[in-house]
This record gives sequence, C-alpha cells and structure tokens, in this order.
Amino acid sequence: MNKKEVVDFFLDKEFLLSPDFFENGEFDKEKFFGLMQSKITSKEKPTILNKDLFFVINNGANLDVNWLEFENSKALLEKGKNGKIYKTCLDILSYDISEEKKKQLNLLLKQVEKPDRKIIIEKPKVEEPSVLILKSYKEEARKRSVEDFVDYFKIRYNLVRRVLQGRRELHDVVSINKVRDKKGREPVSLIGLVYDRYTTSNGNIILTLEDPTGSIKILVNKNRPELFELAKDIVLDEVIGINGVNGNNIVFVNNIIYSDCFLNNHVKEAKEEVYAAFIADLHIGSNNFLAEDFLRFIKWINGEIGNSKQRSVAKKIKYLFVLGDLIDGVGIYPEQHNELVIKDVYKQYEKCAELLSEIRKDIKIIIIPGNHDALRLSIPQPTLDREFAKSLWDLPNVVMASNPALINIHSSENFTGFNLLLYHGYGFHYYVENVDSLRLGNARDNPNLILKFLLQKRHLAPSHGSTLYIPNNKEDPLFIEKVPDFFVAGEMHRCDVGNYNNIITINCSCWQSKTDFQEKTGNNPDPSKVPIVNLKTREIKILKFGK
Repeated sequence: MNKKEVVDFFLDKEFLLSPDFFENGEFDKEKFFGLMQSKITSKEKPTILNKDLFFVINNGANLDVNWLEFENSKALLEKGKNGKIYKTCLDILSYDISEEKKKQLNLLLKQVEKPDRKIIIEKPKVEEPSVLILKSYKEEARKRSVEDFVDYFKIRYNLVRRVLQGRRELHDVVSINKVRDKKGREPVSLIGLVYDRYTTSNGNIILTLEDPTGSIKILVNKNRPELFELAKDIVLDEVIGINGVNGNNIVFVNNIIYSDCFLNNHVKEAKEEVYAAFIADLHIGSNNFLAEDFLRFIKWINGEIGNSKQRSVAKKIKYLFVLGDLIDGVGIYPEQHNELVIKDVYKQYEKCAELLSEIRKDIKIIIIPGNHDALRLSIPQPTLDREFAKSLWDLPNVVMASNPALINIHSSENFTGFNLLLYHGYGFHYYVENVDSLRLGNARDNPNLILKFLLQKRHLAPSHGSTLYIPNNKEDPLFIEKVPDFFVAGEMHRCDVGNYNNIITINCSCWQSKTDFQEKTGNNPDPSKVPIVNLKTREIKILKFGK
C-alpha cells in the first residue's frame, strides 16, 4: 500500500490520518470512504481517522466513545438542525463498550427524554439548573511514588500528542527512534516533550525532545527571527510539535507547532441580558483588607447604590465568581502574623461568610480556593475544607469547586451555556520570571499575557518547576482538554481582560492594599476593581469601588 497516496487521498477530502491507522493493513480507500460517508457527515474542520474508527466503519466494534462529538451533535439536534449526526453518534455509542460507558449512555438517553436538563459529559454534580460543575478535582488520598510521576508525564504527552496530530502540519509525524535511523537530510515531523534546552555559544537554541521511544536534539537557528522568538518561549516539560530536516542525530527546525486553544468563529451569546461578575484575592483577616471598598461593592451588587443605569445592571447580575484567596491565612509568608487583624483561620472564614451572606440570594456564588486558603498548596486543590470553611458551605447560594475547575453557567433547553475555566494562578510568577516574552512584556502588571501564554500551551502548568502538584496516574487535571468560552484567574492582584481566539480572558483584581511582602517581590496591586460581562453581548465593563 502506498501510504503517501492514501494520506493525500484523505487530506484532499479534509480528513487527517493517525499513524496507527495503517495498522489496519491493506484496504480499499475509496470503498472505505464511501462507507464512512454513510456514518459521518461533514465537519467544520478536519477529522482524525484512527484505527478505532476503521473498526467502527468496517466491523462495528471497539470504539472508545467520542463524548465530545456526542455533545456537539446533541446541541445541533436541540437547535432543530441536523439530527442525523446525533443519530449516528447513538449508533456508534451502542457498539461494544464498557459497562461504565453504558451507564453514562443510559443517563444521557434519559436526559434526552427530559430536555429541561443539560447533558453533561464528565459526570458532573449539578448544583443548580443554571450552574453545572463539568470538572472539579476530588481528593484521592494515597501514597505517591516515582512511578506516579512517570505515568503522569506519559498521560500529558499522549493528551497533547492527540491534539497536535490534528494539525495539518503534523499529519506525517513519526517517532523519535525512527528519525535516528534515517540517513541523509530529509524532512521529518516530531512530537515530543521538552527535556532540556540551552543556548549555544553561537546564539542558537538547542532543545532535547523525548517521546516513549527515545530522545533527540533539535536546533533552532538564530538567523530565523520569527521562529527563534517562538522558541524562546518554550519551557521545560511542555509537549510541542516540530517540522524540520534530519541531520546527524540532530533535527534542524523549520516550524514549531503548539497545541494551542481555538474556538470557532461562532461565539456564544445569551438571549437575555444577564451579567456575571468576577472577584478574587479578598485576603480577609489581613490588616490590608479593604473592607470599605468591599462593602461598597456589596451595596452596589444589591442595587443599593449607584445611578439608575448602574443599579439596573446590578440587578441583572446572576453569577459571582470568587477566584481563590478568600482569606489571608496564617503562616503563609515570613512575619505574616504582624499583618493580621484576625489570627484564627476559622474566624477569617466566618468573617468572609458574614460578608458574602449579605449578597442577594438570587446570585449564585461560585468559589474556588487559592494558595492563601486553608488547604494544601499542591495543585490541583480540592474544594475548600468543610471544617475550616463550614460557614461558607452553609450559605444556600454558594457552589464550591476545586482549583482548577470547569464550570458551565446559564444553560437551558435551547442554549448550551458558557463554559468557564477557573484557575487561581499560583504558578503565574514562575512564567513571568522565566519566559522572555512575559518578562519583557511586564506580564506582572499585564497578567492577560500569562493567560494567553497558557492557552497557547493548552496547559495550566506546562513546566514541572512552576508549581507544586499532585501527580495523577489516570489523567492530567491541568491539561485544557475542553476549550472554554472564558478563562478566568486571580493571584496577580491586577484586573486585566482580553480575547484570544474567541476565548475571553479575565484576570481578577484584589481587595487588599500593597503589603510589605509584595513590595519586596515587585507586585503592584490594582485593588477594588470588578470586571462584569454582559452574557448577551459579551461586552466587559470594569467597575471601580476604591476611593
């Protein structure tokens, strides 16, 4: 079989082939494509065909369920559009699958019969019809070993590899051990994890890429400015794709491909004018907590102050997101006790609950923790501790989630709602200090640059040294698997908003004036600002509550 001929045949029809596709042996490509057309309708972007799909088309077995495709097809059906895709998905889902998948399928089918409920793919906990937890980390108490870290990085590699293989530039990617066997200068495409990087005496960048089959050095020439600038932002442990030319145990790079995050050109908009507000870093308990400003915010969101237009907007706020560091904590940094007016963690949370309880009860308050909160520093962080933060858990309109978390809001029978990726951002400082473009762009004062950077990497902590984390041998909770409509963070104590590939990025302000510790570390807080988003128009306004 001429592999190049087969690849070109499917590329011409806007389908990409996974390398494992050819493990199926000899087959009639035109006959297979004809069968495929009866199963799959056209897509807005190329689809990767792998060996699993081959079996589904030819034999009808052994497919690992494509839940994302099912979700998209269900959305189309609800909108009264193409129901054929949805029915095809049901046909595929009904093949030989695990008992757990069958349980999920039965649940999904029941929800189809009751369209007042949103279909959720990742078995979320439904807190309220308008607030759905799509993904929230749950504590798994067990001993970790070196093998857990090895498994964790393998999982990360495979997740990102799957995304990168969807790029046209990497349709003919090969494993590193096959490149090392090649003789002569010929084009190659690789996907690997960055094990090492350094700058040569000539000013070129050398990276060591590794995959499960081996490692190889790749060279980025300083005489290619655009490519060189891209390479300067590569961090250790991230997974990248490259096109290049093979040399003697080295590859000369012609192109670097990130996994990146993209949303299609059709952006979501709610049918009615509803607002979401975003705050972070309250640091209650600190003598730098700006209590007057925060009380002014509460009065405004309750519609008690402001001009008529401002009060009208306040009444339409239905969602308030709190992105971590609700309290200042105890023993977080040296000599912190000298800056605390409340020196007990329980009482800090009680004071926080007292303030948030004053907010109107028709507003859902979604809370994730941060590094100052009373739980472990390691990421992902579970929800706030039920013992320490009992007073917050008892509030009827509060929804607790982990750090990070994926939340869906404002879904209905005819609207899929908005997906928000929430992350406090404790590791942000590492990237400001170690990535040239962020350091030179003064990302400490412009944190939207950090959010864009992480979306490009499609990972919340692409470098091992950026933050403490708990290795997971089943998944990578920090990988951005589902591209969100919003990416929201805190930590930097500055309000900054932007838009990257149709993804709205928001970094929240704080409610704490500048501390001595921040003075030493170079942080420049911009407190008491609240970004609010009109979910109908996607317009963002930043309200100031400071003096």
